[in-house]
Amino acid sequence: MGDVYGFGATAFATKTLQTIEELNQLIDIDGILDRILGDCRRLANADAGTIFLVEGGTLKFSFVHNDTLFRQDVTSKVLYADVTLPIDEASVVGHAAVTRQVVVVDDAYHLGPGLPYTFNKDFDRKTGYRTRSILTVPLTTFRDQLVGVMQVINALDDQGRPAPFSDSAKKQVPLLAVKAASAIERGLMTREQILRMMRMAELRDPSETGAHVQRVGAIAAEIYKRWAMNRALSDLKAKPFASNPEGVFADVKRTAGLLRLAAMLHDVGKVGIADAILKKPGKLDDEEYAVMKWHSVLGARLFATPTSDLDAMCLDIALHHHERWDGKGYPGDVGDMLGMEFAPGASVMGRPMAGEDIPIAARITALSDVYDALCSRRSYKEPWPREKVMDLIREESGRQFDPEVVEAFFEIYEVVDAIQRKFRELEHAAGK
Repeated sequence: MGDVYGFGATAFATKTLQTIEELNQLIDIDGILDRILGDCRRLANADAGTIFLVEGGTLKFSFVHNDTLFRQDVTSKVLYADVTLPIDEASVVGHAAVTRQVVVVDDAYHLGPGLPYTFNKDFDRKTGYRTRSILTVPLTTFRDQLVGVMQVINALDDQGRPAPFSDSAKKQVPLLAVKAASAIERGLMTREQILRMMRMAELRDPSETGAHVQRVGAIAAEIYKRWAMNRALSDLKAKPFASNPEGVFADVKRTAGLLRLAAMLHDVGKVGIADAILKKPGKLDDEEYAVMKWHSVLGARLFATPTSDLDAMCLDIALHHHERWDGKGYPGDVGDMLGMEFAPGASVMGRPMAGEDIPIAARITALSDVYDALCSRRSYKEPWPREKVMDLIREESGRQFDPEVVEAFFEIYEVVDAIQRKFRELEHAAGK
């Protein structure tokens, strides 16, 4: 096979330019990793793949595809596994990171003698998967900075059986990965900028930890993907010839990426609330609660002149994540109140908003935030048992929460639980 799926030099160059152009439209690191891994797998006709990113002097498991084990339109809890590897030559991934060289393995269970690395079979044992061929590529930027390592796993022959990687795949996958590494660096910088904003907010409100906002963002993104795919499947059944499933799926993933970032900033407006209220250990009285409601408006003001889709979603979420499906939330439709001077004694209540008048990003973030807050320890309360939190969410379906959002939440609860475990460990490591 001279060229993988007809990818000659011209076709490969065109495909690479298209990939880079489309990567430039993505800002969330998960969306970027998903796109890079998907395109590299298609080049090599590979069944699976993983990406590890450099973090704190280690290689942290960050993204996975596996067509044998799970569908790509359904997130697996495996994506949120908390796995790290040392940057040394003991593993295939570590060896590629240390040497900055591509590592090609024809059969992971039969490595040649004298190699410094071994293959870890733990994932195969746990899942029943059989890893055979592996193409491992260090991800380095144009400045030769290592940002991660990608593994493309189990190239498939014409009969769909695992086979060694073709010569063209060995050449083209590393070339595409190198050109895409800068997009990974950009995605990491975007997320870090948001986390810096949240660390600033954390100085004012200790409950707004980096782990909390990352949990809220990840849970919101996963709920959105299931909610949007449920709607898309319903539309497809109603109009089977009027939809473009691939285009819909791409749009869903892009919007989920925006939501992951925007939901992290849901409470950023709390930086404008006085410490006496923000850090009060007990329940707020009516006057204090009226002041606290202003955080939704203050947060929205940061994005009052949106210059991107992310800004617009940040505004919707900051302003409306305390709305209720039944119209009893706040602040409602505030009109031009975003330009009004902050007056703690004034009400921020506008015309009540209810149901689908509330932006979907805000409806989803509302559920994600309430769920994680109730499951977490605060200065004024102990964490609720999971069963009690889930019972409350069921009871509030159709009242506080959008019933379709609640349905999507319970459909992906295994993933939600994996997200909580992953970032809970991050919180413990930080001493929170």
